[in-house]
Amino acid sequence: MSDLRGRVALVTGGQRGIGAASARALAGAGAKVVVTDIGDGEEVAADIGGAFLRHDVTSEDDWIAAVAFAQETFGGLDILVNNAGIFWMKPIVSTTLEEFRHMQQVNVEGVFLGMKHAIPAIAARAQQWDGGGSIVNISSVAGLVGSPLTCSYNASKGAVRLMTKAAAMECARGGLKIRVNSVHPGIIETPMAQKLIGESASFTGDGDNAARQRAAELHPLGHLGRDIDIANAVKFLASDAAAFMTGSEVVVDGGITGGM
Repeated sequence: MSDLRGRVALVTGGQRGIGAASARALAGAGAKVVVTDIGDGEEVAADIGGAFLRHDVTSEDDWIAAVAFAQETFGGLDILVNNAGIFWMKPIVSTTLEEFRHMQQVNVEGVFLGMKHAIPAIAARAQQWDGGGSIVNISSVAGLVGSPLTCSYNASKGAVRLMTKAAAMECARGGLKIRVNSVHPGIIETPMAQKLIGESASFTGDGDNAARQRAAELHPLGHLGRDIDIANAVKFLASDAAAFMTGSEVVVDGGITGGM
């Protein structure tokens, strides 16, 4: 059901974590994958028979170049995974306006620019697939519920959630045959999660092990997620198996948002 043979995907922030796992999952389903990152994603791209491009998601010129690279390298673009993002914890009163704006620039403007420049390319090929083209935006449980010390991150991921819905409606009403959905991970075993745990420990002063245990206990299932848990959701949304899903929030959070 998740056969992606013949399709071309672009995954941002693909050097490691959820981005790398998503690139591997899409390639495993048959897609040709362009891995982009502000760092070095060449190893991931080489492992999956894809291509790598250095890419700053806050740069409109870089986005234009990334879409053109996918078209020139693999013949088009069918799937966009907007995964690149940043995270930090800080009280509202000590967060500078520049810090707040930088979080929005990467996490919000990067997603906006990706959709802006990928939609025409995806639309050009979407009619040949039963489920059309697909855009998957990686939001977070922080886009659904608030938490202390993460106001800037909550703002950015909440914006991604509603931008996804707006883009989904625009593509559907415009007859573009592009589905746009968001994925909302809980705390996943990635370098970003390590940063979260370390920053949490610095605020509480009780060490990384205690902070990790607290993070695990937030999830009713009792443990952190794995990057493959999110990658599997991305692969599903990219495929024809999700042909009747657009504007949806796919929550993969071990139960965090499920209730008390």
